[in-house]
Amino acid sequence: MTNETYRKEIEDWRAQLNTNIRKENGWLALAGLFWLKLGKNEFGSSAKCKVQLPARLPASIGVLEYNGRTVTLQANAGQVIDINGKPHNYAILEPDISENPSFVTLEDVRFIVIQRGNRTGIRVWDNRREERKTFPARTWFNIDENFRIPAVYTAYDHPKKVFFPGVMGEKSEFPVEGYLSFEFDGKRHQLDANKEDGGNLFIRFWDPSSRDETYPTGRYLVAEVEDGNLFIDFNKAYSPPCSITDFATCVFAPEQNHLDFRVTAGEMYSRH
Repeated sequence: MTNETYRKEIEDWRAQLNTNIRKENGWLALAGLFWLKLGKNEFGSSAKCKVQLPARLPASIGVLEYNGRTVTLQANAGQVIDINGKPHNYAILEPDISENPSFVTLEDVRFIVIQRGNRTGIRVWDNRREERKTFPARTWFNIDENFRIPAVYTAYDHPKKVFFPGVMGEKSEFPVEGYLSFEFDGKRHQLDANKEDGGNLFIRFWDPSSRDETYPTGRYLVAEVEDGNLFIDFNKAYSPPCSITDFATCVFAPEQNHLDFRVTAGEMYSRH
């Protein structure tokens, strides 16, 4: 791969990332996150509603009832609601972590039940949000091929449980299938990683640049297989979604994924 070809690949990838966050029902369309209480939670545009939707929608549309396990939707009389493309006035809503989550659509507003640890909430998208157009483009370090590093993946004998800190201050336990090892500046380093479809590996990492130039709690990165070879390309390191919206529920790098060298590659972060 020539330098010119590589640079074009990275620039195209970065442009696509900027486009993706602006899509309908993308990160910049997020408009609310509401944690449900046990019992009935009214939803609509009224300020009295537990789940408050944009002002152009009816003041009260229905009720979401949470029993500690499941969430049911009951529409008000005369209201018919689109759930996964079909009209309903009553439904049990499948959460985002299920195989077939229930997407509730009201004009150009959408919401879904989310489960995070012991909490259950409603995530709302509003596709009329100005942020889809006005949010500044991401900023990046200069492309540096020295940060495209060959790596070796080693699977654990059994997936190990790892505690990941989250944006809400809690730590969540998730299985990790293996780790990537690589060398940089003559030292060996190791990062726990999760396998993705297609053989790529998802990594959450932190490095000292997070103190002043990159996102404070670390960044995300996908290590890709190219022609049978595995690379960690820090030029594709990017900030988690909570860097652009208050309504994301990000999970950050575990302690063992804290690197001791500055990764001056990938996405930067302006603290204003």
